[in-house]
Amino acid sequence: MVSQTHVGSIYELPVSGHKAIWDLVRTVREHLLARLRPDGFNIGFNDGLAAGQTVEHAHIHVIPRQVSDVLDPRGGIRWVIPDRAPYWKE
Repeated sequence: MVSQTHVGSIYELPVSGHKAIWDLVRTVREHLLARLRPDGFNIGFNDGLAAGQTVEHAHIHVIPRQVSDVLDPRGGIRWVIPDRAPYWKE
């Protein structure tokens, strides 16, 4: 079970919390594979303000991707939704 303790970074969780989070990521990925059949995934998190973290709680993004969902997927999730990319300016 994943802890519901509020922490700013996954690295503030105990080791058991890390295992629970990555087990959940695996489960979510498997569910999305079966349901959406994506071509790939971006899986990650921003750890700290300097890394672009704008939400101050530990969380991991599991983003299903399709071939051609963006012109150039290099760079991961940046600009995956062009109209929403600079969301921090809103």
